[in-house]
Amino acid sequence: MIQGVRTAVAVFAVSASVAAAQDATTYTFDGTFEDATFAVENAIIGQGLVIDYVSHVGEMLNRTGADVGSDVKIFDAADTFIFCSAQISRKVMEADPMNVAHCPYGIFVTDREGAVTVGYRNLPDGPMQDVQALLDTISREAVGE
Repeated sequence: MIQGVRTAVAVFAVSASVAAAQDATTYTFDGTFEDATFAVENAIIGQGLVIDYVSHVGEMLNRTGADVGSDVKIFDAADTFIFCSAQISRKVMEADPMNVAHCPYGIFVTDREGAVTVGYRNLPDGPMQDVQALLDTISREAVGE
């Protein structure tokens, strides 16, 4: 019985990991991390939006690894740009006020051993697809598509 439970837990853990990986859309950036963050910043501003905050996730993970008992370096660098669109946010929240759960919006840039990626979290079907379309437009522009 215990072996069956362990197997079920292992299968669930692998399934959850695969599902989590599918919860984001990513694009490969041909260039440096610094160039990618600059491109994302410009693409956001180019949409007439204001960046509220840049979260330096990679720095935080590298700084706190030893504090939590880990020596694993996940990213060489990772930043998330946080912003909102008054127009689109109003539209999606008028459709469903609980869409506030998805605001503000974020686009991330990561560098893992020289592989630079730009991406965003996938959003639910329905009105939030307007936001996802904006995130995709910005991400594609940043990577030169």
